[in-house]
Amino acid sequence: MKVAIVKYNAGNVRSVTNALKRLGVDSEITDDPATLRCADRVIFPGVGEASSAMKYLREKDLDGTIRSLKQPVLAICLGMQLLCASSEENDTECLGIVTQKVERFPSNTLNVPQIGWNNISMLKTHLLEGVRDGSFVYFANSYFVRRCDGTIASAFYGQEMSAAIRHENFYGVQFHPEKSGRVGATILANFLKID
Repeated sequence: MKVAIVKYNAGNVRSVTNALKRLGVDSEITDDPATLRCADRVIFPGVGEASSAMKYLREKDLDGTIRSLKQPVLAICLGMQLLCASSEENDTECLGIVTQKVERFPSNTLNVPQIGWNNISMLKTHLLEGVRDGSFVYFANSYFVRRCDGTIASAFYGQEMSAAIRHENFYGVQFHPEKSGRVGATILANFLKID
């Protein structure tokens, strides 16, 4: 199986490759559109800032490439937010694969960013098969997506939010499966098995 990881100057790429290696899967980090289109699976990771990430994607023609992908795609953290229509982070227009808007947590009532373990519930789809409702995963985010029709897992941090979303072949997780121990490994393994 050929797994490609989108390179766009966003962090946590090495921890994703290491998590895949623990599952016995090699991957290639690339910003080459042709390589991404030919991969069996694409992982769109991310730790960073929305506007500079989108700038890089546009400069490398990765925005159109990502939108055109037909194989299973897993977007992580910032990657999930970039699947959305827009982000309040520097008023950024995103990829528009998912119609939702990314909002900032209110810092007057919450510690922002949310950093640490939080539980997920209302789990749906094969991506979350074998994960128990209420399982804990690792989050590091200042921005969030509200619950919507595409929500396949929820979490609560001041309000209900989408912990994971799906639109057609695109899956997004706000948390970091590569840093979420056994639960995260199960989710990554499930992603590799999705038809």
